Amino acid sequence: MKLATLKDGTRDGTLVVVSTDLTTCTPAEGVAPTLQSALDNWGECEPQLSAIAIELEKGQSVSRPFASSDVESPLPRAYQWADGSAYVNHVELVRKARGVDMPESFWTDPLMYQGGSDSFIAPCDPISIADESWGIDMEAEVAVIVDDVPMGCAVADAGHHIRLIMLVNDVSLRGLIPGELAKGFGFFHGKPSSAFSPVALTPSELGEAWQDYKVHLPMLVTYNGEAFGKANAGIDMTFNFAQLVAHAARSRPLAAGTIVGSGTISNKLDGGAGKTIANGGVGYSCIAEIRTIETINEGKPSTPFMSFGDTVQISMQDKAGNNLFGTIDQQVIQYTNPGSS
Repeated sequence: MKLATLKDGTRDGTLVVVSTDLTTCTPAEGVAPTLQSALDNWGECEPQLSAIAIELEKGQSVSRPFASSDVESPLPRAYQWADGSAYVNHVELVRKARGVDMPESFWTDPLMYQGGSDSFIAPCDPISIADESWGIDMEAEVAVIVDDVPMGCAVADAGHHIRLIMLVNDVSLRGLIPGELAKGFGFFHGKPSSAFSPVALTPSELGEAWQDYKVHLPMLVTYNGEAFGKANAGIDMTFNFAQLVAHAARSRPLAAGTIVGSGTISNKLDGGAGKTIANGGVGYSCIAEIRTIETINEGKPSTPFMSFGDTVQISMQDKAGNNLFGTIDQQVIQYTNPGSS
């Protein structure tokens, strides 16, 4: 089952069920007005939404064309957005470029931060940033949405609370992050609003690609029209989503609708740093990683961060080449304060 949220002029949009091929959709009338409402009552709503999905596939329901430009992120806002860093290879490279050793505990204890969740970017809306010097970067990730998770939930049980899966562009402002981390109090300005894929899908939609609570498919990133990354999300993922959800719930319950992210997808090559697609590698899911490799190999980075006008597309295909989640398709633009003169 695939779900999306149509833009309707309200904060939370209108929940629709989307066809498997992403061509049509139908409102979830009488079941739940919004995705958050459906998640709040998932046990009751899921069978009814599944029935609508079956009718849609059979052409037995009133439908309308589906377009990614017409939707918000599946949850336009959420009670919580907790982003992990499950691909420890990425963390290790970034720290190595800074000349900082990585604690051994990073391989056994997940990194996670609490991001802003009050306002997400629609998947085809622009990334609006005030200043290019802030070091604008994309981060292609996978995320899951859970139902109510009790505090202290065991890893063995945590995976059963995963209800939906999405893709993420976790926008980062690399120029602001070091100063914030130096304060010893975490990210804030360096992590503006994120964008999520046009549709969220149930794990069953992935078939055999959903194993061990990981998505075993390449994450496709196109940057300014050129192939930038195709790292496999199921490879080199040190902590799976069951582990990440359990980690997030260690000292608090997670409310239905909480989003948990994987962190930047990163693959090793022959046990070491990756290579660009042009040089026979799988590329990268963010600009920061290629800059760290350039720093390690050449003493300084040569790839610039994003500029106004740059574009990024993030998607994932099944083995038959079908677009599973729709495409995050964004352009970076300069933010202008509407209240300024």
